[in-house]
Amino acid sequence: MQHTYHIHGMSCNGCRNHVEETLLKVTGVSKAMVNLEKAEATIEMKQHIPLAKFQKSLKDDGGRYSIHNQGEQQHHLEPKKEKQPQGKSTGTFYCPMQCEGDKTYDKQGDCPVCGMDLVPLQVDLSAEDSSANGQESTYKLLLKKFWVASVFTLPVFLIAMSDMLANNSLYSIMKQQYWNWVQFVLSIPVVFYAAWMFFERAYRSIKTWHLNMFTLIGIGAGVAWCFSVFGLVFPDFFPQQFKTESGAVHVYFEATTVILTLVLLGQLLEARAHNKTNSAVKELLKLAPNKAVKMVDGEEVEVGIDSIALHDILKVKPGDKIPVDGTITEGESSIDESMITGEPIPVIKKMGDKVSSGTINGNQSFLIKAEKVGSDTLLSQIIHMVNEASRSRAPIQNLADKVSGYFVPTVVAISVLTFIFWAIWGPEPAYVYALVNAIAVLIIACPCALGLATPMSVMVGVGKGAQNGVLIKNAEALEKMNTVNTLIVDKTGTMTEGKPTVEKVGVLDSGFTERDILQYIVSLNAHSEHPLAEATVKYGKVHNVKILKSFHFKAITGKGVEASISNNHVALGNSKMMSYAQVEMTINVIEAAKTFQKQGKTVSFLALDKKVVGYVVIGDKLKDTSAKAVKALQSKGIDVIMLTGDNHNTAQAVASELNLTHFKAGMLPEDKLKAVEKLQAKGKVVAMAGDGINDAPALAKSDVGIAMGTGTDVAIESAMITLIKGDLQGLVKAKYLSEAVMKNIKQNLFFALIYNAIGVPIAAGVLFPFFGILLSPMIAALAMSFSSVSVITNALRLRTIKIST
Repeated sequence: MQHTYHIHGMSCNGCRNHVEETLLKVTGVSKAMVNLEKAEATIEMKQHIPLAKFQKSLKDDGGRYSIHNQGEQQHHLEPKKEKQPQGKSTGTFYCPMQCEGDKTYDKQGDCPVCGMDLVPLQVDLSAEDSSANGQESTYKLLLKKFWVASVFTLPVFLIAMSDMLANNSLYSIMKQQYWNWVQFVLSIPVVFYAAWMFFERAYRSIKTWHLNMFTLIGIGAGVAWCFSVFGLVFPDFFPQQFKTESGAVHVYFEATTVILTLVLLGQLLEARAHNKTNSAVKELLKLAPNKAVKMVDGEEVEVGIDSIALHDILKVKPGDKIPVDGTITEGESSIDESMITGEPIPVIKKMGDKVSSGTINGNQSFLIKAEKVGSDTLLSQIIHMVNEASRSRAPIQNLADKVSGYFVPTVVAISVLTFIFWAIWGPEPAYVYALVNAIAVLIIACPCALGLATPMSVMVGVGKGAQNGVLIKNAEALEKMNTVNTLIVDKTGTMTEGKPTVEKVGVLDSGFTERDILQYIVSLNAHSEHPLAEATVKYGKVHNVKILKSFHFKAITGKGVEASISNNHVALGNSKMMSYAQVEMTINVIEAAKTFQKQGKTVSFLALDKKVVGYVVIGDKLKDTSAKAVKALQSKGIDVIMLTGDNHNTAQAVASELNLTHFKAGMLPEDKLKAVEKLQAKGKVVAMAGDGINDAPALAKSDVGIAMGTGTDVAIESAMITLIKGDLQGLVKAKYLSEAVMKNIKQNLFFALIYNAIGVPIAAGVLFPFFGILLSPMIAALAMSFSSVSVITNALRLRTIKIST
């Protein structure tokens, strides 16, 4: 039988997966499917299971989610508000281990699943101060606890180590039993203040059965401390082999305090290193100016950035940062856009050109009209996208998660077997050896490095891409880009500059003049947003052409436009548009266009009442970097294919110039989509680069959609990677970046796995029979702490890699 219930409290795929796993564990459930969008769980069971059983299962798991019948009131079943983290993108903190996917939390503290310190998330420009303060406060708190632990641990350590001296002068002051009591008192602030959070996290991990590094630390250090306290209070309970010559039981207060202090040091170093992984976002945040100069009735008024509204006129002085996205209305200057595009050479901007917030003005003043302000600016969107991508999960992380799920129970089992083995076959005092080695196994086998291996590399890699004008929407894009072997590119705006200009207006009917043809073309295109249409309208304005009224305007995607003008049916577009409008194309008309098309030009035909009367020739120069980028991609083994809606002759001319052997012309949006599907059916991993609305379906269908930042919002929304400069050279950067990040992730996973593969057997005492080597729990704690730091340090190397050719 099958029942559907409502689930309350989910906000991300991490929640969905977690609820699904919890429900599947309920006895009698054969299948459970959870839908995040509908907030529903469909459960298949052999026989009816009471709802209360599912409710108890979710409650025992931590109470973050609740389940009830469809339509039932929720207020009796909702978990306490303080336990329920906020949904995706509403909070300002997240777990670096990504335990619940991309979920964020309102309050700073511990992850409710793994116990790691939640990391501040810089969501937007206004959140910079609060996020920075949150991260700084975490670091300062850890630093304070570390110093407290160090102050009390040092004397404990010295007292314990004095035992190794032949004539211990401390015992002349008082007996060993009393010094053990001193160690106990000194250990209390370390255990119950400085490191108490580790035991809380260990308890939570066992309660929710999300076993992690704190499970091992809590059990290991807790057993050592409790054993010592018990031995101190009830020494007669233990056999002689547990006692020293003075009759006092061996205590491990020094091992407990040193282990906890070293783990604190590891957490402190992680907090410091993790702070560096966000450096790219912080550098972007610094780009945003706080003030701007606004023109009010001809006067310059300094205002706060939050006071700027759409269409305000702002003055940008030499050396100033541009405050918002806008268009230059007066003046010109050179703009340093390197912080957004990654290109070091300043760009000359003139009247009518667009400028972006955060870029730096050169040595001339100019006026701009504000077109995007606040969170709508390019800089804000970049910061938001970088934050989102930094928290996303790469598919390769599923492997690490799967290994971690079995890892902790396996380590606990190895620790128990280690104790049994040493207790039975170990030298005297056998139980002492057994206890120490069992604790060493628990402490050294930290899965934290394994959990951090992927997210740290992704975070640094995404930031590196943003600094070089490559915006990564999610970690999956980075991983897939590494395996791409086929690239589909559009022509206009991708291979070419996307700034078409009218080169000729031709007349094919003696009843019309060139100006008449131009007037019809401009009047039709005045309603279109296509780049080619904008070029003709701009050309018409230069020639003072009057725009005629048009009715029933209609744009035919991939073909052209049509409308009624002066009681005539007018159509403008390519040969497919002429067929759509039932216009006959004579040989003379076709031949007139071929000459220009073979030069790589685009020809649009104008038809009045089903007769071609003229045409317009539009040229679009190839980008200087297109040929170099294509060559670099081909050298990487990527097959580059150009699909364009333009005619065959024009496409062939462009393909020849770029040394492309594969291209297709006359491609409509559905044709590009089918081309992607056909290549994928052959087993190809396909990336698609485009900039127009007509590219959006293919971008969404491809394995990796790549949008030109100079293109339409629809194309950018459909893509997984955005090249801010709208340059194929950015695609080469994306390829190099993906290779570097995936290599770094694999290195991190190797380090983490090989470290545990070697460390656990040594801690268990496998070298003792051959070399007499045993690993102290204190050394194990030090090695464990630095394993996580080594993973983060390796990830930080990505900041220095070169991803441009």
